[in-house]
Amino acid sequence: MAPLPEPLRRVEAVAYRHGGAALAGRTIPEEIPVAFTYDRATYAVMMASPVDLGDFASGFTLSEGIVERVEDITSLEIVSVEQGIECRMSLVNAAQERVAARRRRIAGPVGCGLCGIESLTEAARPIPRVGEGVVVTPNQIMQAMREMPRLQALNRESHGVHAAAFFDPRAGHILLREDVGRHNALDKLIGAVVREGMSGPEGVVLLTSRVSIELIQKTAMLGASILVAVSVPTAHALRMAEAAGITLAAIARDDGFEVFTHQARIAPKADFPEAKLHVA
Repeated sequence: MAPLPEPLRRVEAVAYRHGGAALAGRTIPEEIPVAFTYDRATYAVMMASPVDLGDFASGFTLSEGIVERVEDITSLEIVSVEQGIECRMSLVNAAQERVAARRRRIAGPVGCGLCGIESLTEAARPIPRVGEGVVVTPNQIMQAMREMPRLQALNRESHGVHAAAFFDPRAGHILLREDVGRHNALDKLIGAVVREGMSGPEGVVLLTSRVSIELIQKTAMLGASILVAVSVPTAHALRMAEAAGITLAAIARDDGFEVFTHQARIAPKADFPEAKLHVA
């Protein structure tokens, strides 16, 4: 079996700056076609960073509603092939039937999260309403957001990779995944959360991107009740967050953030002590 490609590449360029030209080296992110196959049939192909692919396959399968529990994936193998990478999965019988009913093929560029869908109805499919979830303080959110850059190893070298993180406010625990695609990063995070036995409703999702509808959908599938992002939400995403019961905070910068929906979960004084952050 061929080894998996590295997620970063060092390349040469000619830099034109300050009135002159010079050779320059730069580290850039790799993107590889990643196919998700279920019981030998291809369901989707996404362009993604070739790292944390077990998490990616599990998270995508869960966020798409193909399985209800990660245990419904009975086997998972990551295989490097000539054209890219295959995540080969086997499913329990009930999930196989769902795949057969929804069979489609997606060629998903990194900027798109709904490519390949077959109808407007599928684009607007209902998402679950989250439960009560957690309450956090503004300081906890700001502390967690400030911690993210230190954990973004790929982005620190390339300055071209998104991140999604899961913050457990009671334990002060942060789990983070990276990818060239913001949707992929969140799928990887979802896979990592469930594979490590963490509880979606007990944490906060943190994103380094703007918030579009599919990121709300994926957060709801995880069961997380709070989503925080560094950039703006779309109007559709805001409406979806309101309907799903998700607290949507965005424009999270050094000086604070803005809360758009279900503000009660952001409390200046929560009913538990602020924990010191530690990182997974």
